[in-house]
Amino acid sequence: MSQLRLNPLTGRWVVIAANRGTRPGMLVSPQVPIPEIEPCPFCPGNEDETRPPIRTYGRNGEWVVRVVPNRYPAFEGDSYLHVYNLGPVFTQAAASGAHEVLVYTRDHDRTWADLDDAQVEVTMAAIRDRIEDHAHRRAIRYTQVIVNQGREAGASLQHAHAQLVGLPFVPGEIAEEEAGFRRFEGSCLLCTTIEAEGDAGHRTVYDDDRVLAVAPYWSGAPYEMLVLPRHHHVHLSDAEPQDVTAIGRALRSCLARMRGLLGDVSYNIVFHTAPHRHAGPYHWHVHLVPRLTSVPGFEQGTGVAINISPPELAARRLVDTPENAAPAGLYDSAGTPAP
Repeated sequence: MSQLRLNPLTGRWVVIAANRGTRPGMLVSPQVPIPEIEPCPFCPGNEDETRPPIRTYGRNGEWVVRVVPNRYPAFEGDSYLHVYNLGPVFTQAAASGAHEVLVYTRDHDRTWADLDDAQVEVTMAAIRDRIEDHAHRRAIRYTQVIVNQGREAGASLQHAHAQLVGLPFVPGEIAEEEAGFRRFEGSCLLCTTIEAEGDAGHRTVYDDDRVLAVAPYWSGAPYEMLVLPRHHHVHLSDAEPQDVTAIGRALRSCLARMRGLLGDVSYNIVFHTAPHRHAGPYHWHVHLVPRLTSVPGFEQGTGVAINISPPELAARRLVDTPENAAPAGLYDSAGTPAP
């Protein structure tokens, strides 16, 4: 029987419906290749193909991470949010802010799952630095850090990269999470989640003294993961560098396990931190969502996600799959779940 589970971060219900996973073709195939662009603007030697860098991190005379302005920015400019009412239902404002690209590997064919410890450390330090820089720009109220890997996740280039988007407003998803923290009775919502999921154990995917990664109880998508720093901080930029780096290593491990189990599927990594100059309550964290199913009309019409893979089963399969293992087929040709 299907279950309703409440996501306390957003206040939304999700449906866990394992029986719907037996329908043929419910999980998408591995990534559809992205057409190659020649020359790749993010490969070494092609630096002139991007706008001048905002910041470069180097080692042994070579860059290892580059931050450049997005060539096609959705947000740009330093003006404050100024709303114009053009009619009874027509309201607009200039899309000021910042839109940056963080190239976190020199290797065209590597993804986050392939980064070594040193590269993870520099990448996470760069993310922390850029969020801190945005926080000092009064016109930017929130910075969204994302990784879109694969066409189904929204990537337009093959070379792995992240995006940092500085917004002149607080987006609805973050406002809902802030409300979830305020609604929660007791201590911090995610500190309590860390303790409760640690006690339960059967949804844990990664665990060390700084990070807990779980397939959360309220997962809205198959094999969704929530990566949580154990040490409580409202803002990512206020966290200890060791904790920030540890999150990057945990993401690498989770992605490697996911690749070993599912193959080279598309996915999104979404960093959530409190809006700039907000004092909380909040606890920064990271969402990892593989793009294995489409979004049909019910989800679009209601905002209620239907997850065909219970998180308890997802976590067990991820834990049982060694990092960088050969992908195992989860579904046979008839759509029947593998044991």
